[in-house]
Amino acid sequence: MKINIAFLQVLPGKNLEENLIIGKKACVEAKEKNADIAIFPEMWSDGYLLPQKEGEVESLAIEKDSEFICEFRKLAKELQMAIGVTFLEKHNPKPLNSVVFFDRTGKEVLHYSKVHTCSFDLEKVLSAGDDFYVADLDFGRGTVKIGSMICFDREFPESARILMLKGAEIILAPNACPMEINRLTALRNRAYENMVAIATCNYPEGQPDCNGHSTLFDGIPWLRDEPGIRDTCVFEAPGNPGVYVVELDLDKLRKHRSNEVMGDKYRRPEIYGILSDSNVKIIIGGEFVHW
Repeated sequence: MKINIAFLQVLPGKNLEENLIIGKKACVEAKEKNADIAIFPEMWSDGYLLPQKEGEVESLAIEKDSEFICEFRKLAKELQMAIGVTFLEKHNPKPLNSVVFFDRTGKEVLHYSKVHTCSFDLEKVLSAGDDFYVADLDFGRGTVKIGSMICFDREFPESARILMLKGAEIILAPNACPMEINRLTALRNRAYENMVAIATCNYPEGQPDCNGHSTLFDGIPWLRDEPGIRDTCVFEAPGNPGVYVVELDLDKLRKHRSNEVMGDKYRRPEIYGILSDSNVKIIIGGEFVHW
């Protein structure tokens, strides 16, 4: 069984109305290319615009049940294709960086807000999400368990690990940053160590601080019936804008997960307590520092 994933690596418009038009057009193109699910780059509703003056970012935030989001819900049902649309979400005290996934019937199956916000930079004007979630996605020919993480979440092994432990087979990851060797290596590692596929959709060249290179890592570093090692990166887009549709072989992924030793099979959580200790001390410059 295979699933076709569409990366909507497209440039945003100047406002919410333009992004609705551009986004719907990209979804239609994805369906024409036989996609089962389409994912947007990070915070599509405003093109990852984050003004820093007090009150300005709130004016750009929208509700999850806003007309903008509901249009993509209706489009998912009309196209019979799942859609993951990203947006700046209204929230008190500060907005959230969110994604909502609708299945091919228009049913909401997953709503996630970025846990690891870039609070050292522009995202200091945002609130952070508080958990990771997974959901069953029926794409017509079968069902797959999906999860999501957004951009900087990638840099924390715990993000993908939690999603794997909750059963995720595919992690769908909206993004808005330069995808270079180190970030791509992080994605490759998250896919390898958890035996999950990771689909990351980035903005193309032309969007400030972005360069395209949306990727699909299938999480399969070798096949038992084939010699040698294979690259788990089965797709890497160029920098150009475009709607790229890529096939993922779920049967191969599931066979690998059932046969191999990564993921949760040989974990020893009883000795990992330090990972959840908020009072842990680390050494910086020869001195102990509370982190």
